[in-house]
Amino acid sequence: MTTPEPLDKSFNHQAAEARLYQWWEQSGFFKADPDAPGQPFVIVIPPPNVTGNLHMGHALDETLQDILARYHRMIGHNTLWLPGTDHAGIATQNVVERALAAEGSSREALGRDKFVERVWQWKKEYGDNIVRQLRRLGASCDWSRERFTMDEGLSRAVREVFVTLYEQGLIYRGHYITNWCPRCRTALADLEVEHEDHKDQLYYITYPIVGSDLDSLVVATTRPETLFGDTAVAVNPADARYQAFVGQQALVPLTGRAVPVIADSYVDMEFGTGALKVTPAHDPNDYKLGQTHNLPAIRAIEDDGRLSPAAGDYAGLDRFEARREMTAALEAKGYLKKIEPLTHAVGVCYRCKTVVEPNLSPQWFVKTETLAARAAQAVRSGATSFVPQNWENTYFAWMDNIRDWCISRQLWWGHQIPAWHCRECGQTVVSREDQLACPYCGGDLERDPDVLDTWFSSALWPFSTLGWPDQTKDLARYYPTTALVTGHDIIFFWVARMMMMGLHFMGQAPFKTVIIHALVKDAEGRKMSKSKGNVVDPLLVIDRCGADAFRFTLCALAGHGRDIRLSDDRIAGYGKFVNKLWNAAKLVLTNVGEAALTDSPPAPVSLPDRWLQSRLGQVAAQVRAHLDEFYFDRVADTLYHFVWDEFCDWYLELIKPILYGDDLPARSATQAGMLQSLSAILRLLHPVMPFVTEELWQKIPGGPALSPSIMLAAFPGQVFEDRSAEASIGFLMDVTRAVRSARADFGVPLNQKLAPLVKTAEPALAAALAEYSPLLLKLMGAESITLSEAGLAKPLDAALAAFPWGEVWIPLAGHIDLAEEAGRLAKELATLARDIKAATAKLGNPDYVGKAPEEIVEETRDRLAAMETRSQALSRSLDMLKEMGA
Repeated sequence: MTTPEPLDKSFNHQAAEARLYQWWEQSGFFKADPDAPGQPFVIVIPPPNVTGNLHMGHALDETLQDILARYHRMIGHNTLWLPGTDHAGIATQNVVERALAAEGSSREALGRDKFVERVWQWKKEYGDNIVRQLRRLGASCDWSRERFTMDEGLSRAVREVFVTLYEQGLIYRGHYITNWCPRCRTALADLEVEHEDHKDQLYYITYPIVGSDLDSLVVATTRPETLFGDTAVAVNPADARYQAFVGQQALVPLTGRAVPVIADSYVDMEFGTGALKVTPAHDPNDYKLGQTHNLPAIRAIEDDGRLSPAAGDYAGLDRFEARREMTAALEAKGYLKKIEPLTHAVGVCYRCKTVVEPNLSPQWFVKTETLAARAAQAVRSGATSFVPQNWENTYFAWMDNIRDWCISRQLWWGHQIPAWHCRECGQTVVSREDQLACPYCGGDLERDPDVLDTWFSSALWPFSTLGWPDQTKDLARYYPTTALVTGHDIIFFWVARMMMMGLHFMGQAPFKTVIIHALVKDAEGRKMSKSKGNVVDPLLVIDRCGADAFRFTLCALAGHGRDIRLSDDRIAGYGKFVNKLWNAAKLVLTNVGEAALTDSPPAPVSLPDRWLQSRLGQVAAQVRAHLDEFYFDRVADTLYHFVWDEFCDWYLELIKPILYGDDLPARSATQAGMLQSLSAILRLLHPVMPFVTEELWQKIPGGPALSPSIMLAAFPGQVFEDRSAEASIGFLMDVTRAVRSARADFGVPLNQKLAPLVKTAEPALAAALAEYSPLLLKLMGAESITLSEAGLAKPLDAALAAFPWGEVWIPLAGHIDLAEEAGRLAKELATLARDIKAATAKLGNPDYVGKAPEEIVEETRDRLAAMETRSQALSRSLDMLKEMGA
């Protein structure tokens, strides 16, 4: 790579990002080598849907992964970040079906083979969008190993797993009630059903008793359209109201069909009337009752959500249209006793939000009890841990109460199930190879039309992407992976299933640590959604502010256990941080003289250099610890304050007299020291802000010679320590902050010069004060700064700041009216006390905490904490004024 021109006025991210990324990728810096030395560090990317575009969830996910990947490369680990995409069965099929509809066609018109060809064509044209967008973010994935859940190798792994589980008796097929989406025309696993509160109605319907003087039974239902599938009415045997009805026949309204009245303790005597219509084909609990009492199952609703021929005159009507017409008919014929409003949770399809219909159909299932028990034990034993740890409770709650996993989907796009059904003898053949004839009778075979749940192939991702079932070099070197970074919304969908499959087929959990990040919300704490109009497009943010500022923002907000409130102001603020770094580097590189980086830098000489080098070692140790423990927000906070507050605001100011002075040896030593410090800062920042740090690294004399790219340079460690220098510069910072705080706390205008006195018994600190007092006067807005004589008492009108090394006195006479200032503080304290009391009462109200939107409650907590902090500070200032005689 040729050296760019000298530094521009500011960092041009739009020109630099594409150029640098192309160079990184073409140079092979992202590639992992299984033969290379170093402890493996492995992350597999949560494969985004091939239909997707980069959204905030992806941006956060991939930023955190890239930070870890870049950091571990720099500390010498053999790092693999393996990328890929998911075929996203329902989502992709829906996209292509919509395209066909716009052309006046449909998948049925094309037929299965032609439709699948069309999907592959769509994938070829549009499927790489998300991958290109990940590159915009700076993701340092090993693209040479990019995988797709339906590529040839992964398809082979999927078939091997399915057949093996079937042979082991862990996959079975049968007629069961499943969640059915009439829009997508497929079964859904329990986890693919979302629950929403719906305002509905509870219908009380009369079922006359046939050939008896007994009164009619009244049942309550929210789904009267299913009564065409009723095959019994059930009551609780302990319910005295209905004991005489058991064994009688009840007439199902609008059907002319009689069904038995049965007794079962499952029936809740308190719900509705205590009498339950039993519809085995359309309710999972009714299905169990039907099995227990040997009841027939009649399908009243077809796969498309329309009523079946069993509904007579209502056949062919949409289920909700039928409900309206049936309600009118029931009322007209005297069967409808009453209707009550009801708000209840209704299951909807996670993909299209259509109300799910429980449906009896043949499906394939995985027996999960033993698989889940082993996966749960892996976390309980510590083989795999969650960060934050509280998410383990969520994981256990699902694993310990798991149901068998419905893995078949009535789609055409996906891994077609490797099973064939014989038309002659009815046997089912499951095979690793395609079958042409029945091995039992020689008859014709028909391939099972269903495909596997998308999450089935995703569950194999950590080992199938490394070459399994072949025993490849990658598999031996990089499995199990090190860490998984993902959102809490797919702990069940994906994390748990990877744990089950990895343990079962590889004998080891697929990752050591699962890092669960928060959700990205808007500035007010609301979930982003198109309906609210608050969706933020990451690509537009990158265009406007640059990938570095965006990544640093996400890192700074990614605290354990709290959602991320993303705002334009916050991103713009970190954009200023990028510019601050750029300008600081420009100052260093403009004044670097003949200095250049070397393998063996000279020891720092001046006080500022000794202080900064010592602090750099501490900061490097802190950043390493934060990254090792996945405290991303602490990484950003530590680096931000060190670079801005210590390097830019103090160090660069402290060394200016040396740089612009006449002592040539001192200047030369400081030039070497500041270059070394800039190098370390860039390397510390690189995992979070890769582009600007690379651009600056290429400008550092000697930098590219030591390492062609900063991502291959060593991450800084503790190489120098000087506690004395830290104490001296820390003392100067304490004095300056004390004066600034007094000015702010007591409302002293900036145009009024203060004259602080410093009391300390330590000669080294007194010497530092004498040497650097001109800089301190400038920083604190003071006319003088005096070292207090021994035995001198604090002036009565002076504010006091105490430190371990001594005290700072800030005389306020002539600057403020003590009594007036005390009155102002007392008034503000009274207002704060009232507001604190109100906020405390609000947060102590269970109705408010339980019913108010989560973001509003969190905002109240934050406001209360800020008010309490302000109140404490004002109380200290008021007490000090009283001591002065106010």
